[in-house]
Order: sequence, then C-alpha cells, then structure tokens
Amino acid sequence: MTEPATDNERPQTSTRDPLDLQRRLQAWLAERHQTGADPVVTGLRTPERNGMSSETVLFDLEATVDGRRSTAPYVARLAPETSAVPVFPSYDFDKQFRVMRLVAAETSAPVPAAPWFEPDPGAVGSPFFVMERVEGEVPPDLMPYNFGDSWLFDATTEDQARLQEASVRVLAEIHTLDPDHADLAFVELDRPEPTALRRHVADQWDYYRWVSGDRPQPLIERGFAWLEEHWPADEGPTVLSWGDSRIGNILYRDFTPVAVLDWEMVGLAPREMDLAWMIFLHQFFEDLTSKLGLPGMPHFMRVADVATSYEAASGHEPRHLEFYLVYAALRHGIVMSRVQQRSIHFGEAEMPDDPDDLVMHRTVLEAMLDGSYWSTMA
Repeated sequence: MTEPATDNERPQTSTRDPLDLQRRLQAWLAERHQTGADPVVTGLRTPERNGMSSETVLFDLEATVDGRRSTAPYVARLAPETSAVPVFPSYDFDKQFRVMRLVAAETSAPVPAAPWFEPDPGAVGSPFFVMERVEGEVPPDLMPYNFGDSWLFDATTEDQARLQEASVRVLAEIHTLDPDHADLAFVELDRPEPTALRRHVADQWDYYRWVSGDRPQPLIERGFAWLEEHWPADEGPTVLSWGDSRIGNILYRDFTPVAVLDWEMVGLAPREMDLAWMIFLHQFFEDLTSKLGLPGMPHFMRVADVATSYEAASGHEPRHLEFYLVYAALRHGIVMSRVQQRSIHFGEAEMPDDPDDLVMHRTVLEAMLDGSYWSTMA
C-alpha cells in the first residue's frame, strides 16, 4: 500500500531491530542451503520511497553453490509486528506466495521468482517469504512521482503514455486467470455472500469496523450505503484481482514493466476493480498536486484512455467505472484511516476531533458521493 507525504521523511512502519533481523535471516537461510554453502547476508536495508504495509527488506546473499562463491540480490517480505500498528488485521503470506508462483507460471505478467516461504514466526519474528530482486525503477511514493523531480514526471509524454499502456496490459494479462481456467479456490473469501463482488465489499465492511473500532466514521458508512444504492445490475466476469494494482507496485525498465509486486490485497473480483484502483491511486496523487499548486500529470491515467487500452488488450469493455472508482476511494479511505492511526501511535500526527478527517482525501470522497466530482474526471 501507498502512503503519501508532503515531505521526504519516511513515516515509521517498523519496530524491528535490523541487526537482529539480519542475524536471524542468515541463520534461517543456512538451513536451506547445502552444507558448505556458508550463506552470508549483507547490505540489509529497507526501500526509502515505497511500501508501507508489509515490511520489505532488501539484502544480498553471498553463498557457495557448486563450488563457486557468488552474490545474488533478494527481497524479503515480512508480516509487520503488532507493535508497529499493522495496516491490515492479518497477513496471509502463504496466499501471496502461491499467487505469485501461479501468475508467474500461467501468465506472461512479470512476477519475480519466489524461492522460499516460511510460515513459522519463530524464524525471524513473523511469517515471511523471499523473492529474487529485480533491477528497475519504481514511480516513487515519497515524494509522489507526479510532484516533480522524478524519472516518470521528467519523462516525455510519449514515454509516460508507453508506461501507462504497458501497465494496463499487465492487468489484462493477470485477468486471464479466472475460476473457470485456474484453481483459485485458495484466493476466495470464505463468506456466505452470493458473488465475488458481494463478498469483497462485505469483507471491506468488516475491515472498516476493525479500523474504526469505537470511533465510527460517518463518511465511510455513507460510502457503503452509496455502493448499495448504485450496485451494478450485471457485475460481469470474476477474475483474479491483483488488489493493489497501482504503478507504484511495478518495477520498470525503459518504461516497460519488469516486475509486479505487492500481492497482499489479492482476491477474486470483477476486472473493473483493478482498473479503477490503478486510475484512482494516480488521481489521489493528482488531487494533492492541485492543493499544493503543482502542475502534476493530469494527462496521465485518464479514465477513458485506460478503459480504451484495457479493452484493446483484453477484449473486455470496462463497465460501471464510476461505481468502482467510488469503491476505490472508499477502500483507500479505510486504509488511510489506519495509516493515520499508525502515525498517531508513533507521535507523528494528532488524533483529529472529527473521525472523518482521518481520510486524507475526505473532500474527494464527499464530492464523489454527492455527484459533483465527476466533471473533474475524463
């Protein structure tokens, strides 16, 4: 998940001791290598500009394999400790690990190889998996890429359009996996609602109740009521939904995707779920540039352009995107409320008097619900 900021200081997301983690990770890897491999973990660090939910650490692994000493780059994804005020109530790393392997095996979407998974929290303090580190550039969150002074902002409009087109094609490729052609039962929510979309929204309601606790947020609850009033008559086909389908979760080389990351929100849903999330997360950053008087990238990730590209790549004409954009804003509002709670816990922010102010894009969601927002979208 993304966490925007108006300065370059990274909010606190972990209470873990890096040196202890490095020692324990090295001991765990030693058990997974042959005798004499003598694995050594070096250069352990966290990304500076992206990733705020699961804990991500980068490291290099030096080991002797087949009599030759070599070093390879890896990434470990760890469930956050409870002391770090996790964004989500649970982290199913087994599901993420299996999905990454499935998408890599059954589609052409670029997913890093994931050689190891550890469900036992005793190894390093929480469940985790390790994947190979792919070299590339990520559109930064801190500061957001469209604020200026980023490789994507400074690119030509042609290269920006090329990146947008390629990113939409990645979504279309992921969506070739559906319950009729792949075993996706392990991704399905265990809920009684009759459709994947109904199950998804009901699960989000439970997540909201967990986040809000004893401080209900009237704006979020109005959002759920709006969804019910505007529910699509035909939900369309259900596919594998990446969940956190934003360009900040893709590594690029020469404006071409080389790695799809962050599968913690994966599930089953209509195709439009991922499309709307990709569009809205850019628009979320764009709304911040407007408030700050920055030029932004208003020509990027426009609704009509993304829908046209997706139809060309998949043969499916996106429908009901207004509904899914509201749902994206609502989902992001719940996440941002939890992110703000974490900042308050670590003394980086103060609890507002109005719980709706925990939603950073409150005015945007309000405008969506009253209908005044749509004239600003193209």
